[in-house]
Amino acid sequence: MNTDVLVVGAGPTGLALGIDLARRGVDALVVEKADRLFPGSRGKGLQPRTMEVFDDLGVLDAILAVGGTYPVGMVWQDGERVGEHRMFDPAEATEDSPYNAPWMVPQWRTQQVLFERLEELGGRVSFGREVVGFEQDADGVTVRFAAGADVRARYVVAADGGRSVVRRTLGIAMTGETVDPNPLLVADVRITGLDRDNWHVFPPRGESGYLAVCPLAGTEDFQVVAQFPEGTVVDLSPDAIRAVVTARSHLAAESVTEVRWASDFRPRAALADRFRSGRIFLAGDAAHVHSPAGGQGLNTSVQDAYNLGWKLGAVLRGDAPAALLDTYEEERRPIAAHMLGISTGVHRGEVRRGEATRQLGLGYRDSSLTEETRTAPSGLRAGDRAPDGKLDGVRLFDAFRGPHWTLVAVGVEAPELPESVRVVTGEDQPSYGKGLFLVRPDGYVGWAGEDAATLVSYAGRTVTR
Repeated sequence: MNTDVLVVGAGPTGLALGIDLARRGVDALVVEKADRLFPGSRGKGLQPRTMEVFDDLGVLDAILAVGGTYPVGMVWQDGERVGEHRMFDPAEATEDSPYNAPWMVPQWRTQQVLFERLEELGGRVSFGREVVGFEQDADGVTVRFAAGADVRARYVVAADGGRSVVRRTLGIAMTGETVDPNPLLVADVRITGLDRDNWHVFPPRGESGYLAVCPLAGTEDFQVVAQFPEGTVVDLSPDAIRAVVTARSHLAAESVTEVRWASDFRPRAALADRFRSGRIFLAGDAAHVHSPAGGQGLNTSVQDAYNLGWKLGAVLRGDAPAALLDTYEEERRPIAAHMLGISTGVHRGEVRRGEATRQLGLGYRDSSLTEETRTAPSGLRAGDRAPDGKLDGVRLFDAFRGPHWTLVAVGVEAPELPESVRVVTGEDQPSYGKGLFLVRPDGYVGWAGEDAATLVSYAGRTVTR
């Protein structure tokens, strides 16, 4: 069969990209090696910037309905509560940043919401499709599978995780380090004897590592995380998990009534040397692997998809030159490298879970797609995330929602642009200031200034028609 885009991997990255392509009318197929969606909770924190992305993709209400806020940490010692531990620096929601704190949704639930949205838009996921090889040429990529017919695609996006078969077949190396040599157990369990109002933390005792038990919002489950000494082969059996909980807390083994999913891993940080090879792109964990501390991996991955989706759509429709796709690596690889540093810093206790982990301050000021035409801009600049707020009674995030570009004109007359550009005008917007701000489909300011002629020139080179 033939398709415009083949997305390998039905995790959060692949599903988010599938949604973005489907709403643009792009013929895309998501394939997944497993016979079902990922069943575990591993990536359970959605950062404020990702909540904004989900608002645009049409899944925010569903995400809010199945999740919840993070509970306060409670430290235990010898069966007694000895003090609270604040996991996150507090932040208040503002008009320009309406989502102020991480939102807890187990990864399996996030994927379920994304999968349902993809199907709603007419998108497709084909399960049980293991990639075993591919050949690419000047016009596309032919992908072979362990079972089933080959697929011919104009572009392929590898979102197949940290052990990406596609990346390895391409010969793209990953450069990184072991963040922590001590392996971790992560398991979703049903447990009695602990309240659901706290994230329960049991510090190390003797040679044993720590144990953390977190109630998973929107479910009856708890996520158990336990650290082990370097070199330990972690036993994932239910009896072994019960033994760990008993040894490191005041709970009896029978308190763990069910083990629903379990995995082990060693925290590491690694970045692919390239995010592209010809017509094949790397996204998500296939391009960057994070420590789970700080909740940056899933969020950075979803935003890879959000950056790439509109660019693929524009090129495939013939609205932009193929060179637009070069800006994916240009923009996303530095962001991924930066967020890897944040994740590692949080893991080692060097960075607080706060402003740096919310991802609202990330942007593309140095991108070749960014044009800041003012000589001395103050406040919002081209390349920055476009804030929310109201302009002449219109909520800006409502105006941005959808696959289009948006012109925000504050105190300046809006020039004539392609009909596909949505225009919002008004006399005052504190988060923007006076000027013209052309907002990309992924919610970043592509061009800023007051010279309408220069804006029209920029739009003629970049805006989809």
